[in-house]
Amino acid sequence: MALTASTMLPLGTKAPDFNLPEVVSGKATSLSTFADKKALLVMFICRHCPFVKHVQKELVQLGKDYFTSDLAIVAISANDAKNYPDDAPESLQAFATELGFNFTLCYDESQETAKAYTAACTPDFFVFDSDGSANAKGERQLVYRGQLDDSRPSNGKPVTGADLRAAIEAVLAGKPVTSEQKPSVGCNIKWKPGNQPSYFG
Repeated sequence: MALTASTMLPLGTKAPDFNLPEVVSGKATSLSTFADKKALLVMFICRHCPFVKHVQKELVQLGKDYFTSDLAIVAISANDAKNYPDDAPESLQAFATELGFNFTLCYDESQETAKAYTAACTPDFFVFDSDGSANAKGERQLVYRGQLDDSRPSNGKPVTGADLRAAIEAVLAGKPVTSEQKPSVGCNIKWKPGNQPSYFG
């Protein structure tokens, strides 16, 4: 495990599109799947990472708390399943079922979606706004990237989701998100041999 921080993709970046299978239903999922929602939370997670395990109950709670809101949530796992079988699609399906995820969980086998988002660690969070008044084309723009909150597996601080929730609430209320954002920290995404992006390491 290599302790890794978010790349902190520039705010205002357009959300990269993707086409990935959802691990429970097998249905193809893309940005257009969530077109009817004002905001989109993209989370890069996996099953085996201790940093994800540390916050997984809060991820479930986020799904419950915002289920009827104007926020869409999609989680993506991009780890090399050959070397990390806990993160293979079948295992991810069990993971989603056991925890009761009510949001979409996709598997990025090629790891190209993770690269497009410059995802670096698990967990890694990205919030996009689609406010038509700010963008006539209705394209999603990055307004938050960084940590869930200040809690880490060994620091004794409670898992609250405070940082991410504040960003979500601001977007849903039509208010600006503070640009003072702390990077997420976790295990590095497990890139396939020879497939590491230029920003890794």
